[in-house]
Amino acid sequence: MDVWTPLHTRVHSTLKQSQLLPKRQRILMAVSGGQDSLCLARLLLDLQPKWEWELAIAHCDHRWRDDSAANADRVEALAKTWNLPFYRCVASEAVPSEAAARRWRYGELAQIAVRERFKVVVTGHSQSDRAETLLYNLVRGTGADGLQALAWRRELTDGVSLVRPLLEISRDETGQFCRERGLPVWEDITNRDLKHPRNRIRLELLPYLKEQFNPAVEVHLARTAELLRAEVAHLEREAEILLQQAIAAADDDTDGRLPLRLDRRPLKAAPLALRRRAMRQFLTLHLAVAPSFKHIEKLTALIEAPGRSQTDPFPGGAIACVERPWILWRPPPQAEADSSINPEIDACS
Repeated sequence: MDVWTPLHTRVHSTLKQSQLLPKRQRILMAVSGGQDSLCLARLLLDLQPKWEWELAIAHCDHRWRDDSAANADRVEALAKTWNLPFYRCVASEAVPSEAAARRWRYGELAQIAVRERFKVVVTGHSQSDRAETLLYNLVRGTGADGLQALAWRRELTDGVSLVRPLLEISRDETGQFCRERGLPVWEDITNRDLKHPRNRIRLELLPYLKEQFNPAVEVHLARTAELLRAEVAHLEREAEILLQQAIAAADDDTDGRLPLRLDRRPLKAAPLALRRRAMRQFLTLHLAVAPSFKHIEKLTALIEAPGRSQTDPFPGGAIACVERPWILWRPPPQAEADSSINPEIDACS
């Protein structure tokens, strides 16, 4: 390694404290060619002797630009210079949107990781990305769960974790590191296209907030996301316990029969925040689509509703209704006919 910088010290300390990347781990580094991913790859390569990792580089070509193949070639050349295995993924056709690109990219990375026995995939998401994501989700109205997005670690697929070691490092810092190391950063001009909301946040909203309100706004927004992450994790655990109590109480009253129903009594005793989360968890299990705020609210309302109250159909045709102390979940007619649910218990009369 040429020089041990303060950035090396910070990342090394973060990894020691968090155990995000244990020693001797097989790690697949997702490198786009931009400054954040190049900075991450160089940092982990420099730290490799201390951690004894097995490193490799993967690059996903979305075919958004005419020079995307040339960029992939540059990343491959860098991997060869660093004597690291390299994996290239090329979209069969240009990916139409940022969301579709993200799904395709993570799917490809997961396949490589499973096939080549990597336990971890790392990405160069930074503190700046975390601040931008918080603002993006705030204006979309996603609630606390969306505001705490970009966690340090999440499951990518069975047996493979996605890890983001740079969430306390800003984009200014990764850019300076790349310049000092002479790393060949690929400038993606699509990142300056203002038709994308995230680009407007990065290029217009955040600079305005820095100038007019707080020069350290990125730091504080990222810190808010980190605080919310811990609080959301706690609420999710408590809501899971509450949901299990409601399910267990309903099961106890059925003499071993297992209809789709919830006991309202433990739910009534819980705060509204936990009720909503428990109902969202229930809907996530029983709907083919992600439950919306409207779906969660109409199921939550049944906790206090009078007897015989009933919802309109959820996506897919299921309805929920109140019968004595229970909320009964009625699948659509075909699913109901195929189930083993006792019709007398499950009827919404």
